[in-house]
Amino acid sequence: MNENTLLVNLRELSRNGLGAPILLVMMLAMMVVPLPPFALDMLFTFNIALALVVLMVTVYALRPLDFGVFPTVLLVATLLRLALNVASTRVVLLEGHTGTGAAGKVIEAFGEFVAGGNYAVGLVVFAILVIINFVVVTKGAGRVSEVSARFTLDAMPGKQMAIDADLNAGLITQEEARKRREDIAREADFYGAMDGASKFVRGDAVAGILILFINIIGGLSIGMAQHGLDLNTALHNYTLLTIGDGLVAQIPSLVLSTATAIIVTRVSSAQDMGGQVISQLFEKPAALGVTSGVLGMLGLVPGMPNLPFLTLAAAGGWGAWWLSQRERKAEEEIAPEPDEEQPTETRDLSWDDVAPVDIIGLEVGYRLIPLVDRQQGGPLMDRIKGVRKKLSQELGFLIQPVHIRDNLDLAPNAYRITLNGVPMGEAEIHPDRELAINPGQVFGSLPGIPTRDPAFGLEAVWIEPEQHDNAQTMGYTVVDASTVVATHLSNILQENAHELLGHEEVQHLLDGLARSAPKLVEDLVPKALPLGVVVKVLQNLLEERVPIRDIRTIAETLAEHAGRSQDAGNLTAAVRAALGRSIVQHINGLSNELPVITLDPALEQILLQSIQGTQEGGAGLEPGLAEQMHQALAEKAQQQEMGGQPAVLLVAPPIRAWLARLVRHSIPSLHVLAYSEVPDNKQIKVVATVGQAPAGLGQVATA
Repeated sequence: MNENTLLVNLRELSRNGLGAPILLVMMLAMMVVPLPPFALDMLFTFNIALALVVLMVTVYALRPLDFGVFPTVLLVATLLRLALNVASTRVVLLEGHTGTGAAGKVIEAFGEFVAGGNYAVGLVVFAILVIINFVVVTKGAGRVSEVSARFTLDAMPGKQMAIDADLNAGLITQEEARKRREDIAREADFYGAMDGASKFVRGDAVAGILILFINIIGGLSIGMAQHGLDLNTALHNYTLLTIGDGLVAQIPSLVLSTATAIIVTRVSSAQDMGGQVISQLFEKPAALGVTSGVLGMLGLVPGMPNLPFLTLAAAGGWGAWWLSQRERKAEEEIAPEPDEEQPTETRDLSWDDVAPVDIIGLEVGYRLIPLVDRQQGGPLMDRIKGVRKKLSQELGFLIQPVHIRDNLDLAPNAYRITLNGVPMGEAEIHPDRELAINPGQVFGSLPGIPTRDPAFGLEAVWIEPEQHDNAQTMGYTVVDASTVVATHLSNILQENAHELLGHEEVQHLLDGLARSAPKLVEDLVPKALPLGVVVKVLQNLLEERVPIRDIRTIAETLAEHAGRSQDAGNLTAAVRAALGRSIVQHINGLSNELPVITLDPALEQILLQSIQGTQEGGAGLEPGLAEQMHQALAEKAQQQEMGGQPAVLLVAPPIRAWLARLVRHSIPSLHVLAYSEVPDNKQIKVVATVGQAPAGLGQVATA
């Protein structure tokens, strides 16, 4: 049977679910059925090999989750070793009177060679191994596992919020978000399992001590009472056999304990443990140089071993010099070569010298250039592409490319977002730090640079990357610098989406619709409406946060009402009524009941008269009445938000547009709907009424 056939058979056993039962039956058999010395030799050797394989896998794993089955392997290896201890104890007690080779060559070799044939030395070596394993490695690994499990579970809500924030900002897809959530769940399960598995290792060390005393006391009793051995012979035979048995079990136990400590103290990285140690320990030549200097001074002290100290000092000094030379060469390769001066040619100005205004622009200070430079691994370009893709899918039209350029007039860490050449947002970030945002309830404060989230104005702190997990445990939402810029850009584009839609974009929408409904587009533009009116209607919808994905329904509604009115405001109202189901679902989900705020009939009548008395759809109200109404709407909207319900103001169609403009920026959470926009299958529940107009304020001032 070759190696491939053996692997195939093992996979087939595992696939059929027979691997684990067979292994458990073998362990039980080792405890019950006497094993010959040759079988013990093979099983002890296999136990040592298994421990070494597990140790190597933990060393070369890039992150703990790459060896997620480690807790189960640790349990199986511990049970296997305990079963071998039971089998070897039986052989030692039954055949120990025949000599030190009674339990096989492996136990005899560890007793004779490792302990030097001296059971006193063997006891000391065994005690030292047990102390190292039990007091140092196992205890430390158990404590790290316990703390890691607690911190991982405490940090889960913050990590989930960070994933949701990246998903909402369009930085990751649904599939990536699902995978990251699965990784978080697996990480919590892994550290929880490691917390329990470390107790097995600790118990195994205690069991080794007890088995040692049981074997020595039992062997002396059996050898002297049943086989008539004298004290020295019985002590020599049974003690060496027990020491060999203990050492051959404790060494794999120490190896597995070390593997446990390594895997629970690892940090996820793109390198294995060896690469991490070399890259981080010898990253700074200054550390190696100072160490070499100290060793050299110690080597010059009279009476000190000069040769070892001076040799290591020379080797360390050469290493520090070599690392510094390598850093200097790397910096020279990265530094750009100065451009040769080209002779300037004078030429006449042309229209090419008039630079067009960028529709969407991002200007960055010179310290932020690495964030937008693909050659330096800048992540911001991919984040911006994700924002454009997400907004294009949500709003219904293609978001224009973002033109990025450096601006020396900005602060080194500052960036500026512009729309049509006009600055819309500006902030400073720290690319070497992460932003911990306070979502409203956190459990502690963080050291760092206090600031506010540029997108939503929440309190935040720029922290060091090492504080990432601690901040999430306290309830903060932690994002990197590129995510801060991308989220700010996404928020600005959403609020000003109507400025991004022009004639070209609308023509592309109509061309796409013409492939499925050519007659509809032909009858709409330019027969029924000019393109400019269609553009204005779509801009009005976007300004009120209504997506234009359903371009077919919009076009059909415009074609139907174009014969009655060419006014963009009236056509927008008609389109909103046609999109009512989509608008209400976006506000209130699939709930059948829609909680709304209404106006008092007297107040609504005053507003209707005011609208009818003006020529441009504005309302001329007495200032006191307008202020009271605005304050009351703000209070009702806040009450709805605190109750976890959407704030919806339901009014008559003629005054909806005016009220929407009134509260758009001052009360952004309030949605203003007309009666005609509520679908027939929705039940309206009036939760509040904005009050009666005070006496004496019924007169309408028209302008």
